[in-house]
Amino acid sequence: MPHTVTVEDLDAIRPKLQWLVTERARSLPKFRYCDLRIQIREEKWGAAENGEEKASSDNVTLDFGVRLIAQERMSAAGFYGQVLGAADLDRIESVVWEGIGQAHQRARSNARKKSQTWRRFPALAHSLDDTFLARVPVAEDTIAATYEVDPRAVSVEETVRMAVDGCKAATSRARNVLFTAASTSTFLLRELFLSSDGANIDQSFAQTEGFIFVICGSANGNYELYDSTGHQRGWEALTRGYHNGPIDLPDYTTFCRNLGRDASDVAAAPPLRPPDREVPIVTDPNFNTLLVHEVVGHPSELDRALKYETAYAGRSWFLKNLHDNQLGQQIASPLVTAYSDPLMEGYGSFKYDHEGTPARRAYIIRDGVLEEFLNNRQTAAIMNAAPNGSARATEAHLAPLIRMTNTVFAPGQRDPREIISEVDSGYYVVGHRTPSIAESRENFRITAVKVYEIERGQVGRLYRDGGITADSRNYFQSIDAVGSDLRVNPIPNCGKGQPMQAKRMSNGGPTMRGIARLTGPG
Repeated sequence: MPHTVTVEDLDAIRPKLQWLVTERARSLPKFRYCDLRIQIREEKWGAAENGEEKASSDNVTLDFGVRLIAQERMSAAGFYGQVLGAADLDRIESVVWEGIGQAHQRARSNARKKSQTWRRFPALAHSLDDTFLARVPVAEDTIAATYEVDPRAVSVEETVRMAVDGCKAATSRARNVLFTAASTSTFLLRELFLSSDGANIDQSFAQTEGFIFVICGSANGNYELYDSTGHQRGWEALTRGYHNGPIDLPDYTTFCRNLGRDASDVAAAPPLRPPDREVPIVTDPNFNTLLVHEVVGHPSELDRALKYETAYAGRSWFLKNLHDNQLGQQIASPLVTAYSDPLMEGYGSFKYDHEGTPARRAYIIRDGVLEEFLNNRQTAAIMNAAPNGSARATEAHLAPLIRMTNTVFAPGQRDPREIISEVDSGYYVVGHRTPSIAESRENFRITAVKVYEIERGQVGRLYRDGGITADSRNYFQSIDAVGSDLRVNPIPNCGKGQPMQAKRMSNGGPTMRGIARLTGPG
């Protein structure tokens, strides 16, 4: 019996699992399709508070998930997932086969219930259909992780030391610091995807991340600020930072030092007293990171748009129903293009999603026109659209959801300094803090880290506790300038689903200018 689990253990069990999915599962009654995801993650993590060691872990996880589609009068899917331990490796074939059996039973039960509902409630028949999956190429591929320093070579003590140094750096240029908390982590993840169609995909990822949280006090009240940095690389992402094209990440201690300084400066600034009218607003790339995430990325996820998650996450302003929607409509200025691209470098990069679909760029908005939703194979079939590789799960034992990947506003041609200089009276909004988004995301309120006055083309006084609020369509249609300064930032904690799945991705954009209302404290 093995005492530990490593990513290399998948080499020995892979042929057995492939046989289960491609051969043995086909013997099950009413079988149509099966896929299996199994992953191993080796991770180190350390945390500190106020410059003192707080906690650490050295953890390995092993889990798998199965989807099986069965045909009764109608077809339906069944899912099963399980977290495993080291002792399960010696009997992995029987454990996974039991999981396939559970998924098979659920699929047949779902298919029977669907047929019964169709017959009993004819008025609902138009909303029930067979579970079809859009066709995708059947791939056999191996993708290696990218790193210089293997995450497994990093000691837990080193992650804690880095977190301690982050706390100290955050206070080095800050005044009135009341509290700091920091954490760092690095892991190596290996995923296998096997399907009854013959897909056999082996993907590995390195991921390194740092987090810092600071509270500063002032006469205007306490001010909290936090952020994360990191990349799909080894430990060098924190020790050296990473700089390549639109990704410009400082080393971790510099990152913490800068955030501590910003927290201190903003805490001391006066609260914003917003004007009672719409004004010209220039938003920086960091603010647009959250704007594209909340108001473009999430509404473009087709499970949300098709009302699969309305009860706990809302709908989409892009699609009222299959006949009344914004596809092909001008929803933004012709200067606005936004896309989701797992093939571009970032936190959400991969070659195949968790259905084995090859990744590609999906243009959500092109030249202001809504062009495409992010989909999985089932929703792509419903919309008669090409699959774009957007189905992903946080862990293998959880069902994949439609998730945005590296989602950004595309850069324009303008110099950001010129965009500001053309504003006679307005505001420059920098950084993002907290979103408050309508149920269908048709309007939004997003607070910023900093808000500056612009007077006669010059950036002036700094304010705290400000942000912008707008109708989404009106704001996007008001965009009259887009900068060339695309920046892509890591987002480590996008939550979706029930049970909740937190997923990493990158978002970003360039400097942009539009018209909106400012918001103040409260």
